[in-house]
Amino acid sequence: MPNPSLIEADRKHLIHPVVSYRAHEARGVTVLESAHGVFLRDIDGNELLDAFSGLWCVNTGYGHESIVKAATEQMTRLPYATGYFHFGSEPAIELAAKLVELSPASLQHVYFTLGGSDAVDSALRFITHYFNATGRPSKKHIIALERGYHGSSSVGAGLTALPAFHRNFDLPLSTQHHIASPYAYRNTFADDNALIAASVAALEAKVAALGAENVAAFFCEPIQGSGGVIVPPKGWLKAMRDACRKLDILFVADEVITGFGRTGPLFACEGEGVEPDLMTVAKGLTAGYAPMGAVLMSDAIYQGIADGGDAAAAIGHGHTYSAHPVSAAIGLEVMRLYHEGGLLANGIARGPRFAQGLDALLAHPLVGDSRHRGLLGALELVSDKESKKGFDASLKLSERIAAAAYENRLVFRAFNDNILGFAPALCYTESEFDMMFERLEKTLDDVLAQPDVRAALGAQGKTARAAA
Repeated sequence: MPNPSLIEADRKHLIHPVVSYRAHEARGVTVLESAHGVFLRDIDGNELLDAFSGLWCVNTGYGHESIVKAATEQMTRLPYATGYFHFGSEPAIELAAKLVELSPASLQHVYFTLGGSDAVDSALRFITHYFNATGRPSKKHIIALERGYHGSSSVGAGLTALPAFHRNFDLPLSTQHHIASPYAYRNTFADDNALIAASVAALEAKVAALGAENVAAFFCEPIQGSGGVIVPPKGWLKAMRDACRKLDILFVADEVITGFGRTGPLFACEGEGVEPDLMTVAKGLTAGYAPMGAVLMSDAIYQGIADGGDAAAAIGHGHTYSAHPVSAAIGLEVMRLYHEGGLLANGIARGPRFAQGLDALLAHPLVGDSRHRGLLGALELVSDKESKKGFDASLKLSERIAAAAYENRLVFRAFNDNILGFAPALCYTESEFDMMFERLEKTLDDVLAQPDVRAALGAQGKTARAAA
């Protein structure tokens, strides 16, 4: 199709995720045509530096021939194998074993899904089944974090604590609860220990209010992604896991974004020696080359489900494409590239450059906060650095930032609440980081040059800009 025909066909027929349908119809689609390394190319021939790894997922970068080869060979040999009726396939079995080998020691079993949302949904079903099967049917309440993201399934979207995922969906459910996010920039804690203590106290208070006998689990992302890349202090994750153990509730780590080298180690839980009861993963599992997610499960939960009630009865949970052999073959090759291919090591080595580039932009008049771990980070934009006041929603700053970035041939996430999210691929080079931050600073300057944005700055920002 010629470009106008594609855009019109998209407008008429293709429903896009998490957009205003009317706004998308008016704007029209941006058609991506090809990609290689850390660069995307649109249908008009513009080459774009991808600083967001697709959607937090293309951790390897684009165009790895070995991944394409693994997929092609598997499609030629066995393009599909059901996991029903006791069937399986070699790559899925090998990938499950590899994940158990590489994940925290508490996790011994793997259920494959198509992505993160259905991994969370599957985890919730397993939790419900586990407590019913082990004689604790009152344990139905789930606690998560404000600003948290746990997908957009019918149930998981209630754990997600972002308004768009609740509006007109009759969510959250009455059994879904949220406690304050460990959002250091928007709080006045004396130090990291005080923030950690406040989070533990909030969890304890919520469990006490609901009754420990009624609470099943606490879900959290080690670093909150779609809620604005909220990076808790070191020690927070372990403290929350320890609190769950004392409270006799399950601890579920949602590593859909943070897994597979995004924060440095293969899993963010490794950074604090945390062993979850369940862990959800996706995105970097196949680096976005094919759909796949997974729930990693402790042996205690597996045995409780397996032996609960009638041990001969089928456990009624499954998906047609669970443990898909092509996705699994891709996952195995991606795991090889992370380790033998040096991608994990490169991601760790480039982390300080990424951090330095973000922190340097604290000097920019628009930037109030820089936060990061590994190759996951954010800048928070403010109209006044002293008061931390954001920009009025009527300015539509995120849309201006995204448009300016595209003009500067840079792609990242511009959230609606004046936060910019970054997740560069683990294969980034020093020169590509130089390019990224050069284009990012120009983007901020271009937006600052707009009269109404400049007028919205507090006196401190205007003084800083004048000095620059």
